[in-house]
Amino acid sequence: MYQRILIPTDGSDITAKAVTTAVGLAKAVGASLETLSVKEPFPYSAVSEIQPVPPQEFFDAQEQIAQQRVQQVVAACRDAGLPCAATTVEAPHPYEAIIDHAKARGCDLIVMASHGRRGMRALLLGSETQKVLTHGTVAVLVVR
Repeated sequence: MYQRILIPTDGSDITAKAVTTAVGLAKAVGASLETLSVKEPFPYSAVSEIQPVPPQEFFDAQEQIAQQRVQQVVAACRDAGLPCAATTVEAPHPYEAIIDHAKARGCDLIVMASHGRRGMRALLLGSETQKVLTHGTVAVLVVR
C-alpha cells in the first residue's frame, strides 16, 4: 500500500493527532516514516540598520524551533518502535517545501492535520494542508 509516509510538523497540538495516525498507519502497512519542519526565512528589509534581531541569531532560533518539532515526531515514532528520518528546511512557502520534500524523498503519502477552519476564516487565513492538496500530486491523508 504505502511505503514512505511524510509527516510535516508545525509543533501544534493538532499535528500530534496526525503523528499518531501516521505512526499507526505505518505500523499497519510496514511503511517508513519521515518528518519535516519548515523554517521561516529571515525577514530582510530595505533598512537593514533597524533589524530587530541579527540574521544569525534569527537563523539559530528558527533551527532550534524546527529541531524541537521534528524531534517530537521522532520520539513518537521511536516509542512505537519505528525509525523516522527528520529534516528541517527554510522556505517562504511551507506547502511548496512539503511537496518538494515528498517528491525528492519518494514519499507516497503525506499525513497532515486540518485546523478545521470554515467559511471566511478559512478563506482569509488559508491553509498549508489545503495548498498541499491543491498543488501536490502525492496522496494526502487529512486528520482532524
